[in-house]
Amino acid sequence: MEKRIDFTYQARYHQLGELNTKTKHLIFALHGYGQQSKYFIRKFRSLVEYGICIIAPEGLNRFYLEGYSGRVGATWMTKEDRETDILNYLRYLNAIYAQLTTHCVNVTFLGFSHGAATASRWVSSNKLVFQQLILWAGIFPPDLNVKDSSMILRDKKIIYVYGKKDEIITADRLNEMQNISNQLDVSPTILTFNGGHTVDEQLLKQLFVYNSG
Repeated sequence: MEKRIDFTYQARYHQLGELNTKTKHLIFALHGYGQQSKYFIRKFRSLVEYGICIIAPEGLNRFYLEGYSGRVGATWMTKEDRETDILNYLRYLNAIYAQLTTHCVNVTFLGFSHGAATASRWVSSNKLVFQQLILWAGIFPPDLNVKDSSMILRDKKIIYVYGKKDEIITADRLNEMQNISNQLDVSPTILTFNGGHTVDEQLLKQLFVYNSG
């Protein structure tokens, strides 16, 4: 017989830049499958000098990438007991948000690859104050509540980014993204760059520095 128990859990996140009344923009950056937040956040280093603070939470499930030792990666969820994984990471992410948004500057949620689904579920699961959602090399998950999510996302800026050489973003994947967007009644701005399955740092600057107004 399977049973459940609640208990206190401690988890880590990484931060770049200062978060105070002078902070111009706060980015919650969610990594992809098999990554760690301390390495993923390095992609955002060039933004710090512009008064931008980056918070990179880390997936609660870690594993060895090869065999039984060596490099370690993290993931947000797997197919095994997925609903519990989702519930746990949403509690964790909401705790981070509640603690760090007291100054409530301009807020962006950015999900990379596997983290795009996590970011989408996060913003759709709660009444979070934010202005922008960026799905980078990942798409909306098909299990979003269409009614609730469309209400939350209809007045937000949504950007979809992928590399032209990204082997994961296939034609079928793009069609799935378009179909889910149609169901949600949102029209993401689509941006591409000449690269693969990665975060392009020059495009990051275009999004958060050059186009900040």
